[in-house]
Amino acid sequence: MESRKSAPAAHSTDELRDELALANRILVDHGILDAFGHVSARNPDDPETFLLSRNLAPGLVTAEDIQVISFDGTAHDDRPSYLERFLHAEIYRRREDVHAIAHSHSASIVPFSVSETPLRAVWHMAGFLGTAVPVFEIRDSVGSGSDLLVRDSDLGRDLASALGDQAVVLMRGHGFAVVGDSLPQVVARAVYSDLNARAQAAAMQLGGFTPLTEKEGIAAAESNNGQLRRAWEVWKQRSTT
Repeated sequence: MESRKSAPAAHSTDELRDELALANRILVDHGILDAFGHVSARNPDDPETFLLSRNLAPGLVTAEDIQVISFDGTAHDDRPSYLERFLHAEIYRRREDVHAIAHSHSASIVPFSVSETPLRAVWHMAGFLGTAVPVFEIRDSVGSGSDLLVRDSDLGRDLASALGDQAVVLMRGHGFAVVGDSLPQVVARAVYSDLNARAQAAAMQLGGFTPLTEKEGIAAAESNNGQLRRAWEVWKQRSTT
């Protein structure tokens, strides 16, 4: 279960644009994003808006590509926006504790979105996953003929409802969305969600797995949160050299 925390120390909008461009590159470096997917941050100057790149491959994103978007999905400039900006908008609207969101089509995660085996924390680095990651089934909202994209506010609200107070929600046949109280936290959670999925799948091939208990997950997540800057700094260095 996601813990409720006070907001992190605010950045200026310009600083956050630079950090958001960096987050895109880091997630591409780790294979979490490729030509698709996106990462956003709540706007410190107006918490009812958020920062998200214009419609562009994540590896190409610079600070100049970042748009300001309102919770109704309206961009504050006339450049094309991502179709799934509503995914971000409705999670921010529902979750005041969330200050960053990433959405990925990770091939390691997708199998857990379409099978009867839940994704669970099996590794202390992914304790935030808890005892069972929820799955958003888009058919429950729009039937069996959609393209599986969160294209409007109604679908965004349904996804946010499926996420609830958790850190991660899987999207059946699509990927996952992960939230955090900062860009360093959401980047780390995206990376370790993917790696945990790989570890769980490998353990299942060996005959089974032993998941973390709820208390182990909470304790591990709290411990790792205190070390986020260490991961962020080394990932930052690798993505800029």
